Amino acid sequence: MSAQAITLDISIARDPDAVYAFASNVENFPQWASGLGESVRRAGEDWIVETKAGLLKLRMTPPNPFRILDHTVYLPSGAEVTVPFRVLAAPGGGSEVILTLFRQPDLSEEDFARDREMVRRDLLALKQIMERAG
Repeated sequence: MSAQAITLDISIARDPDAVYAFASNVENFPQWASGLGESVRRAGEDWIVETKAGLLKLRMTPPNPFRILDHTVYLPSGAEVTVPFRVLAAPGGGSEVILTLFRQPDLSEEDFARDREMVRRDLLALKQIMERAG
């Protein structure tokens, strides 16, 4: 099967550096990223994330001036899922947050659709938190 991906985005009426600062802090994930855990704890360079499916390991891209939030999720099966994730400065102000979701080889179309919907909800939650705080 060939790789299948979908890119999701959302506009946020907040400075992109503020969005990046909040979204890049893994300790904030339980507030908005439902797929990435109910709790997180540091484990060296990585994070251990407690999810409904069990414990996952997460590695974030190091802090950078480009607002790149790419991360790799290490599943209990040993599979690695890389998630490209960016915060861009939107023309005219605010931010555009972009996340690409790749369909994993053994994932059904129904499960992939469920993952897309979860990411949409997570991005909307991030938008609501950031705009309320601004």
